[in-house]
Amino acid sequence: MATYANNANWKTAPTQYIEAAGIRFAYRRLGPDTGVPMVLLNHWGANLDNFDPRIVEGLAVDRPVYALDFRDIGTSSGVVPLSIAEVAVDTIATIRALGLASVDLIGFSFGGFVAQQILLEAPDLVRRAILAGTGPAGGMGIERVGPVSWPLIVKGLITFRDPKFYLFFTSSAAGRYAATEFLARLKGRTMDRDRAVSLSALLRQLKAIKAWGRQAPQPLDTIRKPVLVAGGDHDIMVPSENSADLARRIPGAELVLYPDAGHGGIFQYHEAFLKKAKAFLAA
Repeated sequence: MATYANNANWKTAPTQYIEAAGIRFAYRRLGPDTGVPMVLLNHWGANLDNFDPRIVEGLAVDRPVYALDFRDIGTSSGVVPLSIAEVAVDTIATIRALGLASVDLIGFSFGGFVAQQILLEAPDLVRRAILAGTGPAGGMGIERVGPVSWPLIVKGLITFRDPKFYLFFTSSAAGRYAATEFLARLKGRTMDRDRAVSLSALLRQLKAIKAWGRQAPQPLDTIRKPVLVAGGDHDIMVPSENSADLARRIPGAELVLYPDAGHGGIFQYHEAFLKKAKAFLAA
């Protein structure tokens, strides 16, 4: 495995590439060479610049952290797959191409769907997993992510705001403040930013989400890895009931729901989430 400088600065971590499954995948790596590697899988329409720097840097203090772009996202090559299962195959291949034999996963939203699939398809690869703002296959309301999101995406365009201001956070004063702070953090990196996600990639990922929401439930009761489920108690994109459902169905899973928080609950409560995540990973 390659040796890296102990860089825990998200603003300067270089974008790198790895060949896997016939695709060139973009990724960034932070942290030391020692410790269980952490792999971060992000949401619908998210490139590398959509990972919360506070969470990434906090995790990278004492372990290597890899943030990945999916196929056809950012500067990764290929065409977005139309199923979560295919995205998981890509991700498993990427992790193995990076030379990582055992990893911890944090999957947020779309990335949480992928993380579940990896837990089922390649359990030998995963030590512990955190599933955030996400839900199971066939989960309540997941097939309606598009209809729920498009009006708020349009609202973002009309009001000159990033749509995540409306999609990820509640409309309370605390929610609006957290949204403003989070979006400012995402702009902290000014050099070597990732390529914007194309409309075609966005729509193809949405088809995969819709298919995930409509497919039969998976045998989550067969998962034998420690899992932490986290989210907001007012999630309108992947309804919060899905977090509770995941925690019920995965043996021994722990559930944390943050109050007055939406889809981006882990970003609103990034300090509390980071503390909880590190304690869970160290247990």
